[in-house]
Amino acid sequence: MSSLQKHLPMESKTKPAEIPLSAVPPSAKIHYPFWYGGFASVVAGVFTHPLDLAKVRLQTAKTRGQGLFGTLVNVVKHEGITGVYSGLSASMLRLSTYSTMRFGMYEYLKESIAPYYYNPNKRDQNPPMYVLLPISIIAGISGGIVGNPADIINIRMQNDQSLPKDQRRNYKHAFDGLIRMYKEEGVRAMFRGLGPNCTRGVLMTSSQMVSYDSFKALLVNHLGMNPDKKATHFSASLLAGLMATTVCSPVDVVKTRIMNAHAHHSKDSAFTIFFNALKQEGPLFMFRGWLPSFVRLGPQTILTYIVLEQLKFYKIGMRH
Repeated sequence: MSSLQKHLPMESKTKPAEIPLSAVPPSAKIHYPFWYGGFASVVAGVFTHPLDLAKVRLQTAKTRGQGLFGTLVNVVKHEGITGVYSGLSASMLRLSTYSTMRFGMYEYLKESIAPYYYNPNKRDQNPPMYVLLPISIIAGISGGIVGNPADIINIRMQNDQSLPKDQRRNYKHAFDGLIRMYKEEGVRAMFRGLGPNCTRGVLMTSSQMVSYDSFKALLVNHLGMNPDKKATHFSASLLAGLMATTVCSPVDVVKTRIMNAHAHHSKDSAFTIFFNALKQEGPLFMFRGWLPSFVRLGPQTILTYIVLEQLKFYKIGMRH
């Protein structure tokens, strides 16, 4: 018997399909802490940061060069083993802002709307996709706005050592980068690339979170997998990572180049950068770094959702 049905009158239990929303008491609704998604993303980010760094290096390269592992080997060769963790503080700051907001907003809205779509015949009680998509748009835009400054610093710090010495910014850490960017470039610079970043936030949230919930519902309701088992979480998150990588790749490449641009190119619009790259490098530039993106986003998505599901299962940090 579900936690919702335990709180319902006897007549509602005999006809669960007719349960009105008013019959579901607030005590039966579980609202998980807002920080769950951000914390899970940070844990995953610690392990996948080297792959994220390789992805940024490949996306900002003007010509085709080494692949994922070649880039990592080159980083270790020229920057040392610690070079693969360049910009880690900025990455953690980005995940703490961007991921916390988009995961938190998405989960909060989903949990608030879920009772309207309660179906006792389904083991997975997520709302349908046409409801989750608008939620993901709101969450993606919110995350993009909140995380934009940290995202800029993250890209700059990861790519700094690949630039000529006279073009390097040499930020000491993420907060040093934020302060210097504000002093040297003004507050507007902190929201450079906001449009592409919000677009990517929407695409990432919809293709990652909505697809995860949809794949999980498919595995649980149609293939009979247990919604509480890690095998289910692993399978759904792997498929979601593949979907998110492909959908987000073009916007991710353009966003990376905008945020990494120096002052004399900072006024170029996303469309200008896109069409210039399309003209000079061909349409495949949109998927530059796809493999490292998937190699990074796949494990990151898997780790994020496994940690997130465990936080939910054990209700860590919740009042009992």
